[in-house]
Amino acid sequence: MASEDKDLVEILEEHNKIEIAKYINYVSAPQAGAIATFSGTTRDTFEGKTVLELRYEAYVPMALRCMKSICSSARSSWNLLAIAVAHCLGPVPVGETSVFIAVSAVHRADALDACKFVIDEIKASVPIWKKEVYSNGEVWKENTEFLERRLDLGKKDEIWNEKEIEVEVERHTRKSCCGAKVKVIEEGDKK
Repeated sequence: MASEDKDLVEILEEHNKIEIAKYINYVSAPQAGAIATFSGTTRDTFEGKTVLELRYEAYVPMALRCMKSICSSARSSWNLLAIAVAHCLGPVPVGETSVFIAVSAVHRADALDACKFVIDEIKASVPIWKKEVYSNGEVWKENTEFLERRLDLGKKDEIWNEKEIEVEVERHTRKSCCGAKVKVIEEGDKK
């Protein structure tokens, strides 16, 4: 099946706009009963501050690897025909798209669920950093999804430190990018 996977993953250098039609056309297929899309755009305000633009930086080789892994995880969870993902680097003015995802499937539930999964995983785990530029300053921002995942991992660390346990790390094969699944084995459970 891997040879049949139809994925397009791109990180666009500064001043290259995302051509939405290109990615929708890429995932289009006669057997597709649904194409779900997500377009992340720069809004004009955040918490009462006037936003001028967003600026993105990335560790591109790792970001591409992670996004491809996310696509693979999505395929293992849903019956998909094609996936296209594009993310801009550099300045993205108000109203312009910084990230675009298109997913096609025979049925809408698969396309919609996978599209949401892909954007959530990108925001939580891909090494792309965002700076918000305001009319009165600028600040690097962490995505909520990233912070939640870090907090969840911290809670697991606290639990592990309270008990003497053995921790076995396994590669997570579904619904995760560049992460690991942790299996906790308590003292009496060893085999």
